[in-house]
Amino acid sequence: MKKFYLSLLGSALLSIIILGWLIDAFSQQTQTPHDVFYSETQMIKGFAKQLAAISPSQRPQAIKQLNDDFTVQLEYRPTQSLALPQSLLAQITQPSGLILEDQQGYYLLYSEPNLGSHHLKMRLMKDHSHEQGNDVLLTMLFYAGLCVFMGFIITPLAKRLSVLNDAAQRFAKGDLKSRIHVSHFTYIKDVELTFNRMASQIEKLLEENKLMASSLSHDIRTPIACLRFGLEAAQDSPNEQKRLEYLARMEQDLDQMESMLKSYLAFATLEQKANQLTFNESALDSYTLTLVHQLEPKLEQRQLRIQQQIEPGAVCADLHWLARAIVNLLSNACDFATSEILISAKQAGNQVIFTIEDDGPGIDPKNWHKVFSPFFQEQTHRNRDGESYGLGLAIVAKVADWHHGTVSVTKSKQLGGACFTLSIQNKSL
Repeated sequence: MKKFYLSLLGSALLSIIILGWLIDAFSQQTQTPHDVFYSETQMIKGFAKQLAAISPSQRPQAIKQLNDDFTVQLEYRPTQSLALPQSLLAQITQPSGLILEDQQGYYLLYSEPNLGSHHLKMRLMKDHSHEQGNDVLLTMLFYAGLCVFMGFIITPLAKRLSVLNDAAQRFAKGDLKSRIHVSHFTYIKDVELTFNRMASQIEKLLEENKLMASSLSHDIRTPIACLRFGLEAAQDSPNEQKRLEYLARMEQDLDQMESMLKSYLAFATLEQKANQLTFNESALDSYTLTLVHQLEPKLEQRQLRIQQQIEPGAVCADLHWLARAIVNLLSNACDFATSEILISAKQAGNQVIFTIEDDGPGIDPKNWHKVFSPFFQEQTHRNRDGESYGLGLAIVAKVADWHHGTVSVTKSKQLGGACFTLSIQNKSL
């Protein structure tokens, strides 16, 4: 919107300046005093020729007679009485004379060589009704021009707002794929990008809710069936020891159901955390090493070694959620690595890139775009960890999205297993 405000203000000022200059130039060309008082100029030139034909002593009486006969205000004065610069005095002898303005209005000065050191001064009566009519016309032209200039600014804005309104209506009617094609020549680019981002988040949330409902209803059937079988077996068994074994299994099934529900509910409320992010800055090497130390017990348990390639730099993000995303990737690598894990971190411009590779079986390329979906697990990887419900990588994807970044998976060129790349945008404090 800042671009729109600046464009609107700049266009308004520019249009006022240009229109004012054009109207002023037009007014000067069409309404000069010489054009308005053309007849008076011709009249005073005739008076000057008439006075030049008589003797200087008779001229005052002739001036009085001319005033009475022609109803004019004509005076005969010495030129040396004029307190004017030489450049203006020279114009008195020009064919158009010299027109000056005082508090009463305009007056015309004219002389010719036969008048000697004297000149004629005549008071001019201007047609104010004509002047007022021109002022009204010029005012109307000014505002009309201003409307035209502003129309060039408002019309594209109205079109983009119409596009935004149409997209919002389609989205409200259920077309969740409705998006705005953002143009480079738009004043509301930020609004359009925000709408697209909002629509994508809503679409993603609805898809996740549907997926969570179907996955929960599917995954919870197994522990319920086990509970029902254990309950029936416990009721029918005459052996007390067997009954206790069935009850112990039922308790394990209940624990599994409770863990499953907690995981699902935690993921369902995860989007609320997006509005509670707290950004802080930390050195990239020390931050990454701290996360690796957290997983040392698991690395030792599975007898894995980890290589580190961390370049100097800084990371500015929500360090808690970023840590959770990186730990999820490292923990995932620990679950599937055979003997070695590689973690890399570097700062590239305003991006911070983390790479986690392992020498495990990797991920089927056809599933590379699916592994970050909630509740997705490859069939070959299922049940590797009884506490896994396919949410770890989905959380990583959410954290990347919160930081305006991306996460992807490929095949590791160095170790041969999976290679996860997490890229986030460094927040400016």
